Amino acid sequence: MPHVDRILRVDLSAERTTSSEIPDRWLENYVGGKGMGARYLYEELEPGTDPEAPANILLFMVGPLTGYTPGEQRYAAITKSPLTGAFLDSYGGGSFPSRLAGSLGDHLGILVTGEADEPVVLSVTDGEATLEPATALWGLDATETCARFPDAAVACIGLAGECGVRYATIASDGGDHHAGRGGAGTVMGAKNLKAVVAHGAVPNGLADLRDRYGEAFAESDAGRWLAASDTLETVDFANEVGVLPTRGWQAGQFDGADEIGIERVREDAHGRERPDDHVPGGFQVDSDEGESVPRGATPIVLGAGLGIDDFDAVATLGAICDRLAMDVITAGNAIAWAIRASQQGVIDRELSFGDEAAARALIDEIVTQSTPLGEALANGVEAAVGRFGGEDLIPTVKGMELSSYDPRGAETMALAYATSDRGGCHRRARPVELEAVGDAPDRDSRVDAVIAEQNRRAVLWSLIVDDFLAEVFETDHGAEWLAAVGYDLESAALEQVGERIWTLVRLFNVREGFTRADDELPELLTEPLGDGSSEGTAIDRATFDALLDQYYAARDWDRLGRPTAELRNRLDLEGVFDEKTSVSQSPTHDRVTEPTNDS
Repeated sequence: MPHVDRILRVDLSAERTTSSEIPDRWLENYVGGKGMGARYLYEELEPGTDPEAPANILLFMVGPLTGYTPGEQRYAAITKSPLTGAFLDSYGGGSFPSRLAGSLGDHLGILVTGEADEPVVLSVTDGEATLEPATALWGLDATETCARFPDAAVACIGLAGECGVRYATIASDGGDHHAGRGGAGTVMGAKNLKAVVAHGAVPNGLADLRDRYGEAFAESDAGRWLAASDTLETVDFANEVGVLPTRGWQAGQFDGADEIGIERVREDAHGRERPDDHVPGGFQVDSDEGESVPRGATPIVLGAGLGIDDFDAVATLGAICDRLAMDVITAGNAIAWAIRASQQGVIDRELSFGDEAAARALIDEIVTQSTPLGEALANGVEAAVGRFGGEDLIPTVKGMELSSYDPRGAETMALAYATSDRGGCHRRARPVELEAVGDAPDRDSRVDAVIAEQNRRAVLWSLIVDDFLAEVFETDHGAEWLAAVGYDLESAALEQVGERIWTLVRLFNVREGFTRADDELPELLTEPLGDGSSEGTAIDRATFDALLDQYYAARDWDRLGRPTAELRNRLDLEGVFDEKTSVSQSPTHDRVTEPTNDS
C-alpha cells in the first residue's frame, strides 16, 4: 500500500500537471476525501468566484481506505456548486473509485483548475495525469462515453454537463452511478473536461479486515436492508409513514406506490450489482432506454413526485436522466414545479401529473434549453421561480430541491434538511427513520442526533467509506482501519475531525455570503400536508426557529449561524476564517429576476 500524502494538480488552461505534498497537519486534521477537499477548496478558491468560471476548483478525491473496505466504493467530487453557490461534495460509486485510487499512486486526489480550449480527457495512471483530445467524444451520452474505454474506469459528463444544466452529474459505469447532486458535472462541462479515465488496478490488501467488517456489515440492520431491497424500499417506507413526496409535494402518500415499490422492482429485475462478496448492490432492470439501475430516489421523485404509477415509465425516465448525466432529484422536482405552475396559471402551458410523455418532453427542453421554460428549469427550481413566479410550489433549501422525505411528517428531518451543508439533502442526517415510526426523541435529543450524524458522516466521507457502513464503523470511527494504513488517529480524535470538517464547510458557506436566512425552511412546509397518515401536519415556524437556535447553540455558532472564535480555536481553525473576506449576499438569491409568463 502506498503512503498517500500528495495532491495531483491539473491546470487545464496551461495544459500542465504537477504534484505537491499535502501538509502533515492537514492529513491529521482532515484525513482525505471530503475533509481534504474542503480544506483545499477553502484555501485556494477566491470568495465570490463564479462556479462556472475557469477559476473554480474541481477536486476528485479518494480517501486512505478507498478500494479496501467492504460495501460500495466511492469517490468525492468537490467544488463550488453552480446550482446553489455553496460548498458541494457529491459521491459516485461503481468501479471508478477503486480504479482511481489504484491510479493515483501516492496522491489522495486530483485538483483541477482552468478551462481547456477544446474538449479533453484526463487520463490517470501510476500517479501521473495526461490530457488527451476529446472532441470526438463531445456530444456522446454517458453510456457511449464509458464504452469508448473498455479497459479503464470512467467518470464523465453527458449532454447535461455539456449544455450547462446546473444540476449535471458526473457519471460512471455507463451511467449506472453518479456523483449526483449540485452540478459537479456542470463544472466539468464549463472546463471542457469530458471525462477522467482511471487505468490503474483496484488496490489490493487488508483482506482479513475487509472480510471481518464485511461479515459484520452483512449482519447489520443496514446490510440486511440493502441485501433485501437496496434503497428502493424507501418508497414503501415513506409511503407507509406518510412522508412520500407526492404530486409535487402536495401529499404524503401515493395511491400508486405499490406499482413503483420494491415488490414491483423485484418482479422486473433480471439481476443485481455485486460491489463485493458480502451485500448485493442495485437491481438491474430493462427500460426503453436500455438497462438501468434505479435507486430509491428514482421512483420517489420521477414516480410519486410526478404522479406516475407505471414502473416501466419511471425506469425509462430515470435511464434518460442517467444517460444525459442529469440529477434525477432536481430534474423531477423541476418538472413537478412546471406542472404545478401550469395548474396555477403561473406559466402558459398545459401540463398534468401522471403524463410520462410530457415529462420526457420537458427533460429534452431542459437539456437543449430550446424554450424559455426549459432554459429556466435547466437552472433549477429557484431560477424558474425567479423568471416566472410560482414561489413555494416546490421546497428548496440553499437553492437545492428537497429529496426523499417530506419533513412535515418528521420535524427532526426538517432540521436536518435546513442545516445540510450543501442544501436540501437527506444524506447528511436521516432522523426521519426513527421519528416517522413513532420513536421521536425529545428536542434536546433531536438536535444531538442530527449533529452526531452530520459529524459521523463527515468522517466516513473523508476516509472515504460507504455511509451505509456507519453501524459497523460506529465503535471507533475507523481508527482500526486507519492504523492498518499508517494513520495514528484514535476514536476521540476522529470525532473531532468530523466536527472540524463540518465547521470548516460552514465557514466556507459563511464566507460565500450564506446566513441564517439560508437555513430557513420554505413557506410551503408550513402548509398542512395532504393525503396520508401524516395528513394535516405542518412545520410550525416558531417551533422550528427555536429548534434552529438550539442547534446553533449546540454547535457553538452565534445566532446568525457563524462559528464562534472559541470554536475555531478549539478545532484548530483559528487561522482559517476572516470575516472581511465574506461576500455580501448569498448567490442563491442573485439569480432572481422579474417574473414573466413567457413559457
